[in-house]
This record gives sequence, C-alpha cells and structure tokens, in this order.
Amino acid sequence: MTATGSGSGNSGDHGTSSRGLKKRVRTGFLRLLNLTLNRLTRRLAHAGRGPFSVVVHTGRRSGREYRTPLVLVAVPEGFVVELTYGPNVDWLRNVEAAGGCTVVYRGAPHRIVGVEPCDIRRGRRAFPRPVALVLAAAGARHFRILREAHQGTTD
Repeated sequence: MTATGSGSGNSGDHGTSSRGLKKRVRTGFLRLLNLTLNRLTRRLAHAGRGPFSVVVHTGRRSGREYRTPLVLVAVPEGFVVELTYGPNVDWLRNVEAAGGCTVVYRGAPHRIVGVEPCDIRRGRRAFPRPVALVLAAAGARHFRILREAHQGTTD
C-alpha cells in the first residue's frame, strides 16, 4: 500500500477521501496496539487478570503454536469475540482450519470445538453495557461464537 492509500487493489484513490484517511488512521492505530500491547495482554490473560483472554491455536501452514490475546465474553455455548480486525484474521482462519483451539479465560483453559457466526445485535449485547456502547460507537460489526466442548458431551 502506498502513502496515498492506493495499491490496495481497490479502484480509486482513497488517500484523499475522508473515508480513506479514517481507514488509514484506524489501521495504523490497530497496528500500534498490536505491536505494543500484545505482550502485556498475553501475560495478563494467562494470569487471569483484566478483560483479556488468550486463544491458543496452531498455524494452518506452519504448524506453529500461536497465542493471540483477545477480549472475550462468556455465553452459555462458549465465548463471543468481537473481530476488531475483521473476519479474515489469521488466528480465526487457523482455528477454523483446525476445527478448534484452546481459550485461556480468567486463567483457566477451555477447549473450543468450533466457530459459529454471531449477528451484530447478539454480539454487542453479549458484552457489558459500557463495552457494548463503545463497540456500537466504533462500528463493530463482526462477531463470532467460539463453541466450547462442555463436559458430558461427545464434542
């Protein structure tokens, strides 16, 4: 991608539009968060502190184990996750390809046996009200349910 925002494969120059600028600012901000906070959030999640959880998944091509920090909320069938970076993120593609993963939630491991769609309304409502308001204001629209293998099931 060039400095003007072209080269993304999209037609038109998004670098001069307010939408293109907003997208570049958002992408830059999320990249900065990713580079600076992931180390800290992984530590907090493994310790069971703060709002963070870790998704432990296997790379679909490399076979390498990855640990991705996320904010999850527990629901009866498992966990709801908001996909800040959209639905084409590597961790999600890895989990879907493997058919599952492990979630470390509040310091305890949970076996995930599948990923299911979650509509916007249900996704936002799963989170505590202050978080749901922030998600709505930020335009969050991609959610998934990570289905947990509950004891006593054959999953």
